[in-house]
Amino acid sequence: MGTGHSYADGLASVGFSVLRCALATNILWIGALKFKPYEVENDEPLVTSSPLFSRLRARLGAEKLNRLIGVTEIALGSLIVAKPFAPRASAIGSVGATGMFVTTLSFLATTPEARQEGQGILSLSQLGQFLLKDTVLLGAALLTAAESLRAATLLTGPRAR
Repeated sequence: MGTGHSYADGLASVGFSVLRCALATNILWIGALKFKPYEVENDEPLVTSSPLFSRLRARLGAEKLNRLIGVTEIALGSLIVAKPFAPRASAIGSVGATGMFVTTLSFLATTPEARQEGQGILSLSQLGQFLLKDTVLLGAALLTAAESLRAATLLTGPRAR
């Protein structure tokens, strides 16, 4: 019976590694795209309808705001993938990504273009469907944060409270 348990543990370990690499790759790639003019244009409906980001856009301009978002995403993706060397930093990156995905999901509520016009709140447009996938990335960020925190605790031992 012990072999089934070890097989499941091995499978979970591989799954977490794939999940971490995929999460980091997605965040890094999307972050790099924030420097492309077409991505600045694609983000306009999201940014202009968001109470927080519309203020930042007014202050920085669309291009600088996208670059700031891109640098942030590249930093978070880099931290997430650093788990073997710096698990605590990786946990910080995953927690930051969690905040990023919660923010992105808020665009479902603030962006009129996220819904099919006249079809009700649950009828998502192509943009809304694109945003909805961040629920899965949010779950991945939470799991990688927990895994990194566990690894950091194993290396340093539990902290005194």
